[in-house]
This record gives sequence, C-alpha cells and structure tokens, in this order.
Amino acid sequence: MTTAVNTLDQSGGGALNASGRLPGLTGGDVLPAWLAEPRIAPAATNDRIDLKFLIGIFRRRSGLFVAVLGGSLAIGAVITALSPRIYVAHADVTLNSKTASIAPTSTNDRTPEQQAPTDAFVDTQVAQVTSTDNMNAVIDRLGLDKDPHIIAEAGHAAPRLATIETLRKHINVQRIGSTYDIGITYDSHDAAQAAAIANAFAEQFTRGALASKRDAARQTTGLISARLDQLRSQALADSAAEQNYRIAHNLLSANQGTLTEQEISSYNQDMARARAEQAEDAARLDAARHQMAGGGIGGDGVGETLASPAIAALRAQQATAAGELASLQARYGALHPDVIKARATLHAIDEQVAGETRRVISGLESKSLASNQRLASLSGSLNHSRGTLAVSNSAKTGLQDLEKRSETSNALYESYLNRYKELTAREGTEQADAEMLHPAPVPLVPDSPHVMINLILSLAIGLGLGVAAAFLAELNYSGITTGDDIEQRLGVRYLGSVPSLASVAARGTKRSPVDALIDNPRSAFAESFRSLRASIAMNTTNAKVIAITSSLPDEGKTTTSICLARSMAASGDRVLLIDCDLRRQGVSEFVADRESRPGLVEVLRGEAELDDAIAIDAATGLAILPVSPDATGAPELLTGIEMDRLLELARTRYHAVIIDTAPVLPIADARLVLGKADASVFVVRWRKTPDSALRAALRLLPGNRVQLAGVALTRVDMHKQARFGYGEDAFYQSYRRYYS
Repeated sequence: MTTAVNTLDQSGGGALNASGRLPGLTGGDVLPAWLAEPRIAPAATNDRIDLKFLIGIFRRRSGLFVAVLGGSLAIGAVITALSPRIYVAHADVTLNSKTASIAPTSTNDRTPEQQAPTDAFVDTQVAQVTSTDNMNAVIDRLGLDKDPHIIAEAGHAAPRLATIETLRKHINVQRIGSTYDIGITYDSHDAAQAAAIANAFAEQFTRGALASKRDAARQTTGLISARLDQLRSQALADSAAEQNYRIAHNLLSANQGTLTEQEISSYNQDMARARAEQAEDAARLDAARHQMAGGGIGGDGVGETLASPAIAALRAQQATAAGELASLQARYGALHPDVIKARATLHAIDEQVAGETRRVISGLESKSLASNQRLASLSGSLNHSRGTLAVSNSAKTGLQDLEKRSETSNALYESYLNRYKELTAREGTEQADAEMLHPAPVPLVPDSPHVMINLILSLAIGLGLGVAAAFLAELNYSGITTGDDIEQRLGVRYLGSVPSLASVAARGTKRSPVDALIDNPRSAFAESFRSLRASIAMNTTNAKVIAITSSLPDEGKTTTSICLARSMAASGDRVLLIDCDLRRQGVSEFVADRESRPGLVEVLRGEAELDDAIAIDAATGLAILPVSPDATGAPELLTGIEMDRLLELARTRYHAVIIDTAPVLPIADARLVLGKADASVFVVRWRKTPDSALRAALRLLPGNRVQLAGVALTRVDMHKQARFGYGEDAFYQSYRRYYS
C-alpha cells in the first residue's frame, strides 16, 4: 500500500502534488517549518467532577490500589489471628420490686404500702454486686486466690489483693435499660472460668444476701432476748419499791383515804380540769386575737372559725367569687364593668366572713371569762383543805418519783417484749432482694477478636489507604500518557503515538519493529508511522529535512527514525536516513556491511563521496548514511558548514531526509543539529519519560533557529491506553479490526 505525504501551504491548507510526493524537488528556496496554533482548544475549566477521569486513575493505579487493599486485609487477618481469644459470660439477676408479706411487721398486724425501688436504690444494688464482701465470698467459694493466672495478671505481691484487682478489671455490672434487671458479665481467656465467676457473683448477690439477712436477724433476736431479761428484772424491782413506799407512809388509794383526802383529791381533779380548760380557752382566745391582728380576717381565717358551718359556706362563696374575678380580670382587664361588679361581690363576701369571725371571737372571750371565774372558785376551796394534808403531801413527793420509775421500766420492758415477739414471728420468712433471672452459660464463641468487625475495619482502612495511595501516586506521577498531556501541560503540538509492537501484534509473534513494519504493512504498528508522517506534513511547510530527537536516551528515537524512513520509502519516496548519533550509532547498526564502507564522518571530511557511503535498504529502497565504527572526535563536523552542504545536496536528490540525532539533554551538539533541520520531532516514551525532562529539553532549544513540528509518543501499550480511556487511542478496541 502506497500513501503520499500531505503538505500545508503557508495559510494552513494542505494538498498533494500531482505525483503524490513531497513538493519542492527541483530546488529553489525551501520554506522552514513554522509553529502553527494548537489544533486542540484548551478545555474549558468548570467545577464538574470528571467521573471518567477518576475511573481512569483507578484503572492506572489498580495494581497499587489492590496491593494496598490486600496488605490492609492481610495485616487485619494477622492481627485477628494473633489476638488472644477472650470469652464473655453474661448472667442476669432481677430485683424484687415488692416483697410478699408472710409475717406481720408490727403488733397492729397491718402491712404498709410498699413503694417501687427508685433509681438510686437500683444503682446502689449495682454497686453492691462488686462490694468487697461479695468479692471475698466469690474468691473463697471458687478458690480464685490460688489461681496462678489470675494472680499473675495483676502482678501484686499479696494473692488476695491481686485476685480482687483482677476481678475488678474483668467484671462489668450494669443496669439493663430502665428495668430492675442487672447484667453481670465477666471476660476471661477460659470460657468455663468466665461462666463460673459470673454465676458466682450472681448467686452471691442473691442467695448470699439472703443468708446475710437471716444471720443479722438472728443476731438481733439474740441481743433483744438478752436485754429483755434485764428489763424484766428492773421492772419488777421498781414496782415492788413503789408498793413498799406506799405501805410505809400509809399512802393508799383515794377510796381508802380520809374525807379530807377525798375532798382534796376531788378539788385537785376539778382544779386541774378547770385550769386546763382555762388555759385552753385563754390560748384559743389569744391565738384568735393574734391571727386577727396579723390579717386573719378575710384571709384563711382563724382556727375557731374553721369549725363554723356558716363561715365554711361563706368561704366556698368567697373562693367561687375570687375565681370568677380572676377569670374576668384576665379576660377584660381591671376596669371592665363585670370585673368591678365581681370585685364588689367578693368584697361583700369578705365583710360577711369578717363579721362571722368577730362573732366567733366574742364567744371565745365569754367562755374564757367563765373559765377564769370557775378556776378562782375551785382555788379558794382547795386552799381551805390543803393545810390539813401538808404532811401527807410531803410524803407523796417520794412516791411520785417511784411511780415514774416503775412506769418507765414497765413501758420499756413492754416495748422490748413486743419487738422480740415480732422478730421471733418473722424468723425464717426473710426474702431475697434479688433473684437469678438467667444464669450465665459457658460461651462457645469468643467475643474477641471480632472477626467480622476486624474484616470490615481492615477493608475500610484498605479502601481509604488504597484510594489515598492511588491519588498520591497519580499526583506524584510526572510521565506523559496522552496527547492532552503534551499539549496542555507542555504547550507543544502532539503529532501522534507509536504503539509498542507487543501490544498490537499477534500472540507469539517475535519480530523486530523495523521488520514488522514491512512484513505487515496493514498492521496498527505500520499505520502509526503513516499517521506520524501525515501529522508532520500537516504541521510543517515544505519540510524536507526532519530531525528525530529525544530528551533522554532509550525513548525509541532510533527505532522511530528507521521505521518512519522505511515507511516513507515504502510508499515510493526517495528518502535518506542519516545517523547523527555518533555515540550510540543505532541507525548504523541497521546496515550490515558498514565496517567495509565509509560513513558520515568521512563524507563530511571530504574523504569519501556521498554515493559511496550510502547503503540501500533492499526491502524499501531506503538510502542510509551510517557512521563508520571507527569515527571518533568529529562532533564539530555535524555542526559546521560541511553538514549544511551535505543537507543542501540531499534536498536536491531526495524527497525527504530523516536525521537521527543524539538526545538533547546529555549531548549539546544535538541542539545545533536540530537547527539545521527544516523540522524537528521529539519522541517521548509513553508513561516513562518525565514531563520535566521534556520541558528542560525544550528550554534548551534556541527558539529562533529550531522549528519544532511536535512531539510523538512511543512504545504505547494500546491495551492499557484503551483501558485507561485516554485520547484517540482510547477507542483502539473499536477500530482494531481495521488492521490485519
């Protein structure tokens, strides 16, 4: 298949000449290549998230992402596998909200109304589960102070203290919600031990508390019994002393005494009653006067008025009127006629209450006066009879003291006797404050480590770290992947891409790129050079001398030069390929008999003719000017006038001249050689060459002498590029069937 290279005129239009070859074969002025405006407009900036771009990042960094994710899962699995197994046993106890009354709690045999346990009571019971007494009881019951694992965990010198410290560290007691249930959990490396300790605490809290309550009741009964014997003896002794004193001083009862004694006794009783009545009447009158002086009338009233039915009825009317006044005043305000009327009604009722109250107080004054007169009369009669009993009264002083002692002793003895009977009646009927609700079974599955939680956590961390690693790697990545990278990041023209032969050739094919170009001219690899040739022609004007260079070695510069030259020669053009890389001499190695013929250096020195140094490619007719193996010390020839003369001669004899130069960054002469070409093409290795290297190489070029046609990507993996979704190569899977 033969293709012609399109060229552009100075206005940017392109046309083929009649022969389908590059114009300008007859000599004359050769217009240098010129740098046109970029063919792709810069992408408009917006705030839209490019989902395809994000997916492309994950595709490019899928290996790193999977590695980080796998590493996180592996670390999580190792931690889970190495973590000690911890078993948690859980027992539930419930508090008795109300206890049944089995025995009477007092002598009146009335059961008091029981109140439900408060939150403070429940919290107190929760704290009592792990009290020191319960701890010691559980330790003694299970012999935990002899368990070496429990003692060693705390590291305390005293086994008992070490055991208590370990138990407090692993036990957890909590109230279950707002119920009266208490959950007791214990964690241990031994499942059976965890269940045994949890159940021991639950049983100690229920049965142990009941046993302690019964022991305390027995101790209280024993103490009261011992004290009861002492009180009985004391009461009998005090009663006997009183009777002996009566007999000794002839102080018998009033019925057996003299008439004077009976009179005095009667007077004393009447006097006492009269005095009590007088004091009561005076106190009630005084209280009523004080309350009236303090504003009692019209308010809540005095004490005596509360018993008056009339005042009670007026109070009801007063409350009703006050309520209506408040309602009307809140609804209409203080100046409304209804409010004024209601206020007048309330005032009238207040006056009636005050009048009734004054009438009650007047009655109290009359009653108090009568009590005073009666008391004065009885006092006179008593004084008349008191003289006869002066001696007897002096003896009664001692009798009163003995009576008080006897009464006190008997009352105290009776109180203890009643309490003793109550305790003995309730003995054996004590009820536990809590009951076992659910005993702790032996756990079969460890509570820690949590395999699923660790897996989810490792997965989440791995996903986060994988995403972060992918984005960090992408941010730190400086390689060039697409033509957009070249045009937008570097600001130079993108000419096309050259695929790696392995990515487009059939499996098992082992050929060199320069041979594959000729062996399969309809392949994607061969088509890429025809596309590169067309891009160079479309972006230059009458550029016959084209220099192929790179910023760094091993970017595919020499292979591109040979394949581009062979592709052009295979289409029928007369093409000369010149090897100007005196150090690597990559093009010269393509010539089989270069040892026996002169090369570029000899031609520039005038030691050989051009025709004698040129080797012809038998497959395409490509003319190659190699470098002889012993050519040394001749870099100045490439940059001198001799090179200019050689290129002028080549322009007249060939349609195109391809120059393979040395890399720009390490070799300074390559920059001068580029200035002698009509157009220069930089090749960049796909995803390997950093953009900083190409940017540095472009800065070194003298802008007024070197005409840059553009940049081409080499060794592009078409499968990965299509999977990444980048550039024109992203559609390779769609049009690959056009290639054979």
